[in-house]
Amino acid sequence: MPGADELFRATANDGIAAADDEAATASGRVKHDEKMTVYVTAAELLAVEQARLKLRSELGRTVDRGRFVRAALALALADLEARGTDSDVARRLSET
Repeated sequence: MPGADELFRATANDGIAAADDEAATASGRVKHDEKMTVYVTAAELLAVEQARLKLRSELGRTVDRGRFVRAALALALADLEARGTDSDVARRLSET
């Protein structure tokens, strides 16, 4: 019978193979370490749902609310980083 060292030996490809397998079969959802709660109006929630349906019907992409919001947040942060106070998000925040 093999010993523990033979049964549980580390291989150089463990992390790479697991990542490749996940990428091939993943639904696009990822476990996140942090949580943030955001309250929105009924109209804003409806707009998010309509955008999700539009992406699904026109692009064939099924996107959950979390992915949609994370993508929008990434765009806003990149724009802020690149354009600073001239960014769309900075302008919108200065209007309110």
